Amino acid sequence: MNTKRLSLRWLCASALAGAACLLALTGPAPAQDFPNRPMHLIVAFAPGGTADFTARMIAEKMATLLGQPVVVENKPGANGAIGAEYVAKSEPDGYTLFFTTVGAVAINPAFRKDLPYDPLKDFAAIGKAAVNSTMLVVNAQLPVNSARELAALAKQRPNPITIGITGRGAISDLGRLLFESAAGIKLEAVPYRGAAPALTDLIGGHLDGLFGDVPTVMAQVRAGKIKALAATSTGRSDIFPDVPTFVEQGFAGVVADNWAGILAPAGTPAPAIAKLNAALVAALDDPAVRQRLHNAGTVPAPSSPDEFSAYLREELARWGKLIEEKGIKPE
Repeated sequence: MNTKRLSLRWLCASALAGAACLLALTGPAPAQDFPNRPMHLIVAFAPGGTADFTARMIAEKMATLLGQPVVVENKPGANGAIGAEYVAKSEPDGYTLFFTTVGAVAINPAFRKDLPYDPLKDFAAIGKAAVNSTMLVVNAQLPVNSARELAALAKQRPNPITIGITGRGAISDLGRLLFESAAGIKLEAVPYRGAAPALTDLIGGHLDGLFGDVPTVMAQVRAGKIKALAATSTGRSDIFPDVPTFVEQGFAGVVADNWAGILAPAGTPAPAIAKLNAALVAALDDPAVRQRLHNAGTVPAPSSPDEFSAYLREELARWGKLIEEKGIKPE
């Protein structure tokens, strides 16, 4: 056989192989190959909290469905901003994801104009994951059994009703402000470094009330140590169906849920987003996952990427308007 022809064939084959290798190294992996290595789910809060627990429950099931580990990493700080920035600047390949709550992407932007990320431009929505309904709870000895009765008491009592908050601009604080506006009352905000010490003072009678999410107050409400007056959700909580919403009690617009969802860096390929959303929805539809979340006080709330993206825009606008109108400044 002609050696020149062999050499030419070898060169062509080598060139094609080299091009294929270059594409494999520099180009995105084919959609059918995603995921082919472990993914990382960033939680912007310390281990042990509600967000961390929820993320780990979902990640464990998603890993089974996707056939690759989903490793939860905690990057706490700045009300979620540290974790958000990390993900926003990560490679948009579907392998680094952000388990976000309302604070990092819907409240922070109204407080900080110098945020190193833009919630709408720097992320791609995977899907909404869960909702922790927030409830107004009061000391068991306070002579009220509804939000309307509390509003009436606030207008009659010479000393103000004290409401614990876990930081300016936190959901507990925003819920209080919405209630004040809707009821035409003024409550005294008492700051705490977390919900646990506020709950202790509430049970002990040193505080009148608290806006706390269901996972935080659930055990004490069921034990009768505190009373739940109203939920800040659009509909009644599946976990406390007997507790009416503020809207039901005549206080329109008092909606302040602490929700969670999953985002990816902007530019993540659409096929990867589709696979991740399918796994997220399937995980939240799993009876065992739903039961474990329910037992912890969290309600699964799956959505499509488009639905979550639209919801994020609505939340950004709503909280931004309230924070501007009330002149709330970060601590």
